[in-house]
Amino acid sequence: MTPPDPRLLGPLIAQLRLARGWSQQRLAAELCAASGAATVTRHEISRWERQARVPGDRWLRRLALVLDAPAGLLVDAAGRSRHHGPVGAGGSRSRSALLALAQRWVADPHAPLLVAPAAHRSAPAGAPGRSDPGGPAGPGELAELRRLDDLTGGADLAPTGAYRLRRTARALAGAGPAERRLLLPVLAETAQLAGWLHADAGEPTAGLDAYRLGLRAAAAAGDPALAGHVLGSASHLLAGAGDPEGALLLARTAYAGALRSAGPGLRALLLHRVALAAALGGRARAARQALDAARRTAGAVEPGAEPAWLYWLDDTELAAMTGRALVALGRPRSALPLLRAARRGGRPRRAAVYGGWLARGLLQLGEVEQACAVAEAALLDAVRAGSARAATPLVELERRLAAHRTEPAVRRYAALLADARGFLPRGPVTAPSRPPASGRRGGPSGAAGATRRPGGGTRPTPTG
Repeated sequence: MTPPDPRLLGPLIAQLRLARGWSQQRLAAELCAASGAATVTRHEISRWERQARVPGDRWLRRLALVLDAPAGLLVDAAGRSRHHGPVGAGGSRSRSALLALAQRWVADPHAPLLVAPAAHRSAPAGAPGRSDPGGPAGPGELAELRRLDDLTGGADLAPTGAYRLRRTARALAGAGPAERRLLLPVLAETAQLAGWLHADAGEPTAGLDAYRLGLRAAAAAGDPALAGHVLGSASHLLAGAGDPEGALLLARTAYAGALRSAGPGLRALLLHRVALAAALGGRARAARQALDAARRTAGAVEPGAEPAWLYWLDDTELAAMTGRALVALGRPRSALPLLRAARRGGRPRRAAVYGGWLARGLLQLGEVEQACAVAEAALLDAVRAGSARAATPLVELERRLAAHRTEPAVRRYAALLADARGFLPRGPVTAPSRPPASGRRGGPSGAAGATRRPGGGTRPTPTG
């Protein structure tokens, strides 16, 4: 059973209430005293905590007052609760469709899964339409976009990835049999990359739709290893979106379907996807087994022998994945050196992602000041990278620090986070509680032009 998600308002209220040693009756009494009206009962508190009802802004402010919690934390959690689902309402449909398709694929890898790819509609508003000229994304373009992804995040690159996916899908729709055989693996790779970029931009529904097309294309191309990589990437998206059960199902499906054709690098990666999803879902034994298997498999990895789309998988990355899973399992001491090593190397998103996990591990050990210092550096890296995937755990860290909010280091981090929110991609957890001011970019698919950065600089938005 998946434990309650404390990023949602109901579990968060319960957590803050229990931290003060209060019953639901006591919290109701405190709210009545603060409001001067006896309109809140224990039953209303119960409805809030069970997510049967979400309180309005007036009661959110009073909850923040009596629970001594940041008002923004409660407002953000309320917004997520109002749109609850693994990745939102539309995302729930996309999630279900991908899970069903994955089960069909693993049951019969030769089943005809591919539909007319021209029907794919994951490209964001403003992307080129069907009348736009251009052929499919070639290997050089894909390699270039993957290398750009090392340096910046999906907030900038997702529109370009969606554009190239649309081009490739159109080319396949009009191709003859021989050309179609050549284009199918290109479409699968392009869809995997587009899905990754959408996920990194905080656009999970578009990411899941792209992964679904990627799975169809990889299956039609007869490439189970690439199909497994697509599903492993989708598992990572669901794990970050607070859906460890769905993530675990996809990761296990990916490993089972790709096992016979995957090299040791891909097998190790998919085992790490299993380990993370299992750890986040509270399945400690399954997570430890997957970690042990990944460690054994990683020893057989030969540099340069894996597919080109796994060029980024090295010893440092595999070690950092182990550290991340160990923190999720509540075993931070062994994880710290693995995560510290991953923060070096000049890749801001990797530094931000694993910096967030390092801060969480330090906090588990009671090193609050160190955790805040690491989180501050990671937050700046997340702003530089433009990655919602990197920003989300750093925003969520504020909740984990709530018990120490009187400490100066925690106050400094909260202040930096408040200043940085306007510059972070608007993922499910990083969305501001109020609409951004006029002239400020509203998110990954906001107005064209430039993204405002701390210090007054700008970063141009790709137009494809």
